[in-house]
Amino acid sequence: MTTPVALTIAGSDSSGGAGIQADMKTFAALGVYGTSVITALTAQNTSGVTGIHLVPADFVTAQMDAVFSDLNVKVVKIGMVAQLATIEAIAAGLKRWSPNHVVLDPVMVASSGDRLLAAEAVEALRTKLIPCASLITPNLPEAGALLDEPVAVSEADIERQGRRLLSMGCAAVLIKGGHGQGAESIDYLVRGSGTIALTAPRIATKNTHGTGCSLSSAIAALLAKGEEMETAVRHAKTFISAAIAAADRFSVGHGHGPIHHFHRFY
Repeated sequence: MTTPVALTIAGSDSSGGAGIQADMKTFAALGVYGTSVITALTAQNTSGVTGIHLVPADFVTAQMDAVFSDLNVKVVKIGMVAQLATIEAIAAGLKRWSPNHVVLDPVMVASSGDRLLAAEAVEALRTKLIPCASLITPNLPEAGALLDEPVAVSEADIERQGRRLLSMGCAAVLIKGGHGQGAESIDYLVRGSGTIALTAPRIATKNTHGTGCSLSSAIAALLAKGEEMETAVRHAKTFISAAIAAADRFSVGHGHGPIHHFHRFY
């Protein structure tokens, strides 16, 4: 039996709710063997980020080469990249190792409002990593920031922004609607063949820490298991919706607690 393997390239969350820790939990929950490349260490908890320690770009390269040279990694999820040199190292590593799929979550600002991507690195994200991606998964504010536009409100503007992001070279765009309003949370999957709206009930809970990280890693895990892109996105959204619905089973921290990655098991 061939074990599906996925790699997450992201920052570490010391509280365990987002970043590398959320990605590895998601991979495990979905039956995929997880590997990791850590780009930054953060001092954070459910209330916010108090410090960031960047991993040198050459050590990011060393981690990538160590994993790819030994394990059969077919899918990569990229989260927090933090700085220009790290983006360049990751882009070079992807070119060197050529995974089948790259899922890029353009993490720019933490849910607490703390900025996680240096301003000078945003252009490199646009030009060096987005063209490598099978799918990018910005939320509404991130989509606007990548395009230097206001946050889209109407469905027409969301689709237009998705089309503009597609023109940067990625194969597909999933604009996440968690920051929107209304009884339903609507994500928009934009591809050359058209746009699909994916709906789920909006769940009233403050425990949503790590939602974006976990969605992108769930998509990566399902791609690693051989699912087609649209199917992987649909199944990942179902998994995350259930994890959010079960989040209040936890009492973790004093701020925005984590979702329940292992809701299927306990």
